Amino acid sequence: MVEIESARQPEPLHVSSTATDGVTVVRVVGEIDHASAGPLIETLDLDALSNQPRLVIDMRGVSFMDSSGINVLLAAHHDLAPAGWLRLAGVRDSVLRTLKIVGVDTVIPCHPNLKEALTG
Repeated sequence: MVEIESARQPEPLHVSSTATDGVTVVRVVGEIDHASAGPLIETLDLDALSNQPRLVIDMRGVSFMDSSGINVLLAAHHDLAPAGWLRLAGVRDSVLRTLKIVGVDTVIPCHPNLKEALTG
């Protein structure tokens, strides 16, 4: 008898945003990869953020991120840099390890929690 392991289905990505004291807080829950990054890309659209160019991404709920997610974060940082900033909050150890390997943590500040990211 041969057992066939079924392919693991990725966790869907849920993105929501709110404004707090002039800062947009984007909460992301799920896995960020090539197939799921669309909602995050739409939320981080520069035209949508032009009124509040200070952004914190709450990543407590992100269980996995590949290079697609890294590219989304770097593009948002680049778009916001002239007039604002981007900070990450609550990045899980497994995702933070990926960010550190490629040096994203040296470009985009990573804070242990949302409160510290908001106060910077």
